[in-house]
Amino acid sequence: QVQLVESGGGLVQPGGSLRLSCAASTRSFSRYALGWFRQAPGKEREFVAAISWSGDNTYYASSVRGRFTISRDNAKNTVYLQMNSLKPEDTAVYYCAADRSTWGPNIVKYEYDYWGQGTQVTVSS
Repeated sequence: QVQLVESGGGLVQPGGSLRLSCAASTRSFSRYALGWFRQAPGKEREFVAAISWSGDNTYYASSVRGRFTISRDNAKNTVYLQMNSLKPEDTAVYYCAADRSTWGPNIVKYEYDYWGQGTQVTVSS
């Protein structure tokens, strides 16, 4: 069982930045593909960004490409999501997830095995 704990959410003005972190409780962290997803009120959970085992390969939803950056530190068992130029439509609960079966970036939420509890991001003036 892998536990994922997100942090770093909060209230930010449009155009601002936030950095989300997700710490994992597994010694095999480097063997998991990782992803960030988000869910706004009344909407389905959607893919945001994903990263491969090594961190060399990443993939982004078109809505965040060029503004968000996913990265990982396997020595610290942590994955990050740097969010810049935030917009009100980025408001959602953000979840990190771990996939034990895929080495590369994975955009399919149903294939992820473990999920964090989520952290709220609110973009508003």
